Amino acid sequence: MRILITGITGFVGSHLAEYIINRKERHDVFGLCRWRSPRENLSNVYDKVSLIEADICDMGALIRHFEAVKPDVIFHLAAQSYVLTSFNSSIHTLWSNVIGTANLLEAVRINRIDPIIHICSSSEVYGQVSEADVPIRETCPLKPASPYAVSKVGEDMLGLQYWLSYQIKTIRTRMFTHTGPRRGDVFALSFFAKQIAAAEQGLKEPVINVGNLKSVRTFCDVRDAVRAYWILVNQCKPGEVYNIGGNRTMTIGDALNSLLSFSSTKFEIRVDPKLLRPSDVTLQIPCTDKFRDETGWTPEIPLEKTLEDMLNYWRDELSRNPWKALTVVR
Repeated sequence: MRILITGITGFVGSHLAEYIINRKERHDVFGLCRWRSPRENLSNVYDKVSLIEADICDMGALIRHFEAVKPDVIFHLAAQSYVLTSFNSSIHTLWSNVIGTANLLEAVRINRIDPIIHICSSSEVYGQVSEADVPIRETCPLKPASPYAVSKVGEDMLGLQYWLSYQIKTIRTRMFTHTGPRRGDVFALSFFAKQIAAAEQGLKEPVINVGNLKSVRTFCDVRDAVRAYWILVNQCKPGEVYNIGGNRTMTIGDALNSLLSFSSTKFEIRVDPKLLRPSDVTLQIPCTDKFRDETGWTPEIPLEKTLEDMLNYWRDELSRNPWKALTVVR
């Protein structure tokens, strides 16, 4: 099977590539990435994937590459994925996520190829829900509370529209909070882990800068998430949408405390106003019954292992590249 992953050099994309290759089923794995994208996340599988340099916003390039590759499955993961950045770069976020997705779907339609396409939406499309809406089901109204969330609503609905209009086999997911090693340091738990590792190595003072610690999230390990994505394209129906998420629910503050339990260093916790969003989503607890009932998937990796692995990732990363600690100093 010929598999194409957009955003393959990113957090989820690299884990997905590893998962597919480690299955040893002899799939041909292609990865779409920008020429300037760092390749370090692919270090374990770099010689086993075929990288295609193209920007998702360049439809001409997508048409050419899709015609050459003719993928059987496309995992569309490329996106501007940071909520806080979307407030400062709303046009870029909308262009990358909405127009980029439209380009991908048009390239498939124009080439008349027939892949299964995983459209990676987000739980952020639901916005701030009431307690009566928890756990959040796929039928919950969409109330996006950030430019990023708006872009993911657009991406989500484009996936549905291309199925309804052209029978292009899209399957949409609304993934809830997922984390693990290689998570970018613009995301809360990875940012905390990086600060802990930096302080342990004497690269910064023992202070953890934080935003809103009261938000409630249900956490999933990225390695469980990519396993779910693989099951999705092999078992689920085109045109459908599925919530996917973990089974451990707690506040961001409680998750930070769990991270701190893996360190002997004593820290001061300091709220940084720059890390507070203009509008925030503070209650995200998924109902994943639809996906679990259809596939039998359940998360397997305990949150404690996820957090410890992420902290160890940053310990190793800063040990090799101490200059990276500079980005945690505020």
